[in-house]
Amino acid sequence: MTPYDGSLSELVIDLDAVARNWLALKSRLQAGADCAAVVKADAYGLGATRVSRKLYNQGCRHFFVAHATEAAEITPTLVDAATMATADRARIYLLNGPWVMAAQDMVAAGFIPVLNSLEDLRYWAGMVPGAAAILHIDTGMNRLGLSLDDLAAPDLADLLAKIDLRYVMSHLACADAPAHPLNALQRDRLNTAARLLKRPVRLSLANSAGILLGGDYHYDMVRPGCALYGINPAEGPNPMQGVVELKARIVQLRQIAAGETVGYGASYTVPPAQNNAIKTYATLSLGYADGFLRSLSGRGAVVIGGVVCPLVGRVSMDSVVADVSHLPQLPVTGDWVEVIGPHQLVDTVAEMAGTIGYEILTSLGRRYRRIYKGTDL
Repeated sequence: MTPYDGSLSELVIDLDAVARNWLALKSRLQAGADCAAVVKADAYGLGATRVSRKLYNQGCRHFFVAHATEAAEITPTLVDAATMATADRARIYLLNGPWVMAAQDMVAAGFIPVLNSLEDLRYWAGMVPGAAAILHIDTGMNRLGLSLDDLAAPDLADLLAKIDLRYVMSHLACADAPAHPLNALQRDRLNTAARLLKRPVRLSLANSAGILLGGDYHYDMVRPGCALYGINPAEGPNPMQGVVELKARIVQLRQIAAGETVGYGASYTVPPAQNNAIKTYATLSLGYADGFLRSLSGRGAVVIGGVVCPLVGRVSMDSVVADVSHLPQLPVTGDWVEVIGPHQLVDTVAEMAGTIGYEILTSLGRRYRRIYKGTDL
């Protein structure tokens, strides 16, 4: 047995890798385009305060969240930035609109809402004339945003005159499929919206995958999210660096005879082994309470000594079981096992789970011992 300090699982988050990913995306941009950072959902589960501070120190000045509580969480780590000159100040945008907190409080906090409808625009212009906002135009996602028809509203020009319009944004639906015709259609619709507004505007369209579509999609600001955290933003080889390493300890090794079953529902039956050998299985301290999705039951794998070991049976709340019989040297209780890391990327785990890397990262639980590399706090 390998002695250990009581930590049964460990999540290592490399903030230097996050910074390198942001800088790599920024280096692709057309001259004059700003590179923001989407840090909603606690920076995709990895720690918004630490990620935001790291990226601020790299030169990022624009941060997108969904809720006011998320904005309030990252504000203290950027508070010194808020006292700097206007050009160097961090700006925090609320994607879910102006209704998430009292308008005057939002202005006092320095938060900038994204206005997703005519109703939003009329509310914001009436409550806090002259306050900053982003106008969201729906160009094909059909989720949030004003339609092109809304831009013919008779009071639109008067409403826009009452706000400090920072950007006009839209959101790509299919940027991870570069050949999808909706990409060009959304770009063209955003250009049409800009003309219909009949005033100079700064535009923002590209998410992580949109950045890779090229300069025609960059406009004045891009809003990367998943790529910052090592998720492959598009088809083909991943151009981003891995950010997380997730490890769990072996808490027990078992030899189980052929014909016996493993886990809830007896969903896995131990097969016969060559020469009637008894197969060996490792129970790991990891489960769906830790955000290791139950859909990985019978489909997932872990890596031990660089060798892939399939999971067997169902993922339980606190444990999973891996077949280690094929390893050239059996591990011992207390050894670390790679769940996500250099041999098994987050997108690989997502594919096995039948989901996307976003869900894997945002599902990560709070029981892991978290270790941050390259922290600026």
